[in-house]
Amino acid sequence: MKPYVIGVDLGGTNTVFGVVDATGNIIQEGSIKTGKYKSAAEFVNAGVECINKIVEPIGGIDNIQGIGIGAPNANYYSGTIEFAPNIPWAHNGIVPLAEMFIRELGIPVRMTNDANAAAMGEKLYGVAKGMKNFIMLTLGTGVGAGIIVNGELVYGHDGFAGELGHICMDRSEDARVCGCGLRGCLETYCSATGVARTAREFLQKTTRPSLLRNKPADKIESLDVFLAAQKGDEIAKEIFDFTGTILGWACADFTAFSSPEAFVFFGGLCKSGDLIMKPIEEAYKKNVMPLFRNKAKFVISSLMDKNAAVLGASALGWV
Repeated sequence: MKPYVIGVDLGGTNTVFGVVDATGNIIQEGSIKTGKYKSAAEFVNAGVECINKIVEPIGGIDNIQGIGIGAPNANYYSGTIEFAPNIPWAHNGIVPLAEMFIRELGIPVRMTNDANAAAMGEKLYGVAKGMKNFIMLTLGTGVGAGIIVNGELVYGHDGFAGELGHICMDRSEDARVCGCGLRGCLETYCSATGVARTAREFLQKTTRPSLLRNKPADKIESLDVFLAAQKGDEIAKEIFDFTGTILGWACADFTAFSSPEAFVFFGGLCKSGDLIMKPIEEAYKKNVMPLFRNKAKFVISSLMDKNAAVLGASALGWV
């Protein structure tokens, strides 16, 4: 076993590369602009150049066990990115990215989507260390999920299992439209953008005073809701109650599928602490099947203040 792996967080704006040791320390880091390149080949060439720079201080690529890449619309089985809407060189087709890096570097490369990478990182380095059954929920611009059952990620037959952000929470005709094209998805209510959407709806339905009215409705972000709630704003606190309740309902349903030991939450919304976690747990207790009551823990990622996306992706490099 070689002493290091490389974790790659491939996002729509930036791609970050990190050299990671066996204890989860990022010892070298570099980045490139994802959307700067016209083709996948150009992106890979720039990525290889960046990798070669960050491995030089640790003795070069010969000391790297493997590379793990976390990316949107990534398929673990095939090592491809498939129709990723926010990546210019990958939004119209299937890109064999893992194979392209293997050709250039000659070491193993594995890929998965960003939420699965986060789950792997939590299992190897974080609060889920030692757990064999847990569900990771990432609450960012969208809602992502990584499901660990019997110590292994659930990928399904095609590599895309675990899209819990697109479980339908509202089947009414006026349910929120999701970016995936469906209506009422969990993501439309419980992501950061969902919280901002809820704020606008709540403010329209009432004339009650709120700190949130100090900003144009279309400019409100989830952080504004958090800051207002911290100052005791009642509408802001109701928004968190609404969001947490829906998440709690969803977790109660997810439990019936895999009976997790824990739900691990990651993302900016988690920094609101009890404002979001308390209503999640209360709604869960009221709605979970009695057989599962008082069994699952609700915890916040211990990797929140580290480059968790790089660490998560790096976990694939050890496989």
